[in-house]
Amino acid sequence: MSISRRAFLSHVGQAGGYGAAFAAVHALGLMSVPPAAAQDLAFAPAPPGTRVVILGGGIAGLVSAYELGKAGYRCTLLEARDRPGGRNWTLRGGDTVKFTDGSQQKCGFSKGQYFNAGPARLPSIHRNILRYCRDLKIPLEVEINTSRSSLYQNADAFGGRPIEQREVMNDTRGQVSELLGKCLQQGALDQQFDKDDHARMIEFLKAYGDLDGDLKYKGSERAGLKKFPGAGDEVAELREPLALRDLLSAQFWRRMQFEEMLDMQATMMQPVGGMDRIPYELAKHLGAVVRFSSPIKEIRRTARGARVVYTSGGRDRELEADYCVCALPLAILRSIPNDFAPQIQRAITETEYASFYKIAWESPRFWETDANLYGGLSFLWNHPVGLVWYPSAGIASERGVIVAGYGDEREPPFAALPDLAAKLDASRAAIGKLHPGHEHKLEKPVFVCWGRIPYNEGSWVGGSIPAARDGYYQAQYREIIKPDWPFVFAGDHTSHLIGWQEGAVLSAHRATRLIAEAASARRAPRP
Repeated sequence: MSISRRAFLSHVGQAGGYGAAFAAVHALGLMSVPPAAAQDLAFAPAPPGTRVVILGGGIAGLVSAYELGKAGYRCTLLEARDRPGGRNWTLRGGDTVKFTDGSQQKCGFSKGQYFNAGPARLPSIHRNILRYCRDLKIPLEVEINTSRSSLYQNADAFGGRPIEQREVMNDTRGQVSELLGKCLQQGALDQQFDKDDHARMIEFLKAYGDLDGDLKYKGSERAGLKKFPGAGDEVAELREPLALRDLLSAQFWRRMQFEEMLDMQATMMQPVGGMDRIPYELAKHLGAVVRFSSPIKEIRRTARGARVVYTSGGRDRELEADYCVCALPLAILRSIPNDFAPQIQRAITETEYASFYKIAWESPRFWETDANLYGGLSFLWNHPVGLVWYPSAGIASERGVIVAGYGDEREPPFAALPDLAAKLDASRAAIGKLHPGHEHKLEKPVFVCWGRIPYNEGSWVGGSIPAARDGYYQAQYREIIKPDWPFVFAGDHTSHLIGWQEGAVLSAHRATRLIAEAASARRAPRP
């Protein structure tokens, strides 16, 4: 049997993950990676007196006001809440979580503890949002998105015992490398690889899989130790390798690629003290441009531009402008009377939002003291709560906030949980599966579900899998990204980075450029 290079690399990726394929490609000298770049905004100054009203004080709305203001546009930003940020929301002790059904929770965290209910990480490749952090002098720290000490747990595999990520990763690499080594020794690639390629692949597999001279995998220190070395005669003992059949049966490979996703790769960052430092600094810079507690009631078209009706101070008010940046979630826009073009209205109505949730607890840091786990995420299979996220801030302090549950509340098996009490029980049980005996240390739970948060009513367009958004990109998206003058739409839903603050920033950059181009062509300032 013989296979092509393409098929060979495909098999490497399927068995050993993106990292294995990536390393193999580089070992063969077949790929280079271009650098990313931050966008440089530069457009003509505003025609005198040109006014822009911006709807929504999330990242897209704030950045739109920030950039248009620098160019001389007279901006007003209307935000329904009494805070900036939209989904960029950090909860601290004393804050209240209110749901659309009228129910609410009070956050009881201790002083200094916080929980990023929305975005919680900044990938290093998201250079535009990072540039605002730099420009606004927002201090950043490393967000530990992955740890080899984190755990994989499947009730139907390995007797339900949690397995360290380092053991899963490296035993899988070793076992797969041994299989590929056998293929090479049997000449399966002789017709596609020349002699030098063959030799290089042998050396690569030895290094990548930690194989012995006979291309056998007999365990590796990389996978963790059964006994750690010490002084005197205390020598290290390797763990027995996990069988490839058992690893495949556990389906751990479904999460092994998590840290290889482009937006999840180290280095990740977070603002010191909470993700909401970003919108608060933007709002501080904008000052009186931002009007809080001003929910939108109508969005209308006029002969000269746009007219927005909103509520403030207990009464309805109106605001007219030459242009309008609409940075509200589509889930909210559909309930606001408007004069948008019919195809825009139809696209808004037809767009579905996911309803992601997070559950956070305050606790003594047992994950650090007992499990040597500092940051990162653990994963569970066959359990209503499939993810536990350990804090990167406050390492080695006494207490921290741990997230035990993050996903779409409408997806099974979590969707079958009947009420909040059952959801919290499932969250606590997930900690018990990973860290037996520590689940009762969890205190002061906070549950946030974006599908039930006023002025959001959804987390982002589509689900957690990018492929699920293909229909949106092929249909509604094509309409939403078109200006419907005087209206221009912004938000991560008008970008190809749905769910990321970088997408919101890029959408704001695009909206401001469109307005600047239109204003320059129009040159008809308001008297």
